[in-house]
Amino acid sequence: MVMLKELMSLTGRRVMITGVTGGIGHKMAEAVAEMGGNLVLVDRPESDYSAVLQSVTDLATVEVDCIDCDLEDSDSRAKLIKELLNNEKGLDVLVNNAAFVGTSGLDGWVTDFEQQSIDTWHRAIEVNLTAAFDLSKGLYPKLKQSGHGSIINVASIYGISGPDYSLYEDTAMGNPAAYAASKGGLLQLTRWLATTLAPEVRVNAISPGGVFRNQPEIFVERYRNRTPLQRMAVEDDFKGVLAYLVSDLSSYVTGQNMIVDGGWTCW
Repeated sequence: MVMLKELMSLTGRRVMITGVTGGIGHKMAEAVAEMGGNLVLVDRPESDYSAVLQSVTDLATVEVDCIDCDLEDSDSRAKLIKELLNNEKGLDVLVNNAAFVGTSGLDGWVTDFEQQSIDTWHRAIEVNLTAAFDLSKGLYPKLKQSGHGSIINVASIYGISGPDYSLYEDTAMGNPAAYAASKGGLLQLTRWLATTLAPEVRVNAISPGGVFRNQPEIFVERYRNRTPLQRMAVEDDFKGVLAYLVSDLSSYVTGQNMIVDGGWTCW
């Protein structure tokens, strides 16, 4: 009989998480550390890893490597892949968590459809979709050797649902086409990789709903009213689903999209 604690254990395994200094990435790193897994923390050059490192080392004695990578740049991705392939350490799990989310002040991003720019479209596709493809392809040899190989792509409810623009009225917020298209593409890439890399590597996705990050009060109220669980997500809401997918708890699960949205997509 296999015990649950054995299925949950990541002892001896190594997990790479991109975009790790962001809220969700930070909590994912904590979850891996709590389960005994070693970590490769990846974020943009000049990122501050100190808060994540403090959290991880407070939770467990695990090995942690921090590697800078500009996922928007193919040369930077190639350097990251080469570094991981050439060292003697294994790699069991790749979590493609980093995302290009832009800001309301970014030119051609949160604006009328006619004003959304090709430049910002390319940037979003490059980080949210192309980088996930590139890292998955480049690191596949390591993941294949693992015996527990897994890829987890962090997508979005807007990869499967269209935007409700009434949420954004009287705010500077919006829902750019490039974000939705890149996340939808990431979900299809998940399914494609799941069948292509099987049986050596499992591939699944997590689609978060809206996460509370001090958005305008009127937006938060509208979002809560539209959500069956009557609240926006917090980063801790994603630790459980990550723990499931990153471990042998989900050893017979591949090609799935785990929607963590408080019921948003039920309507």
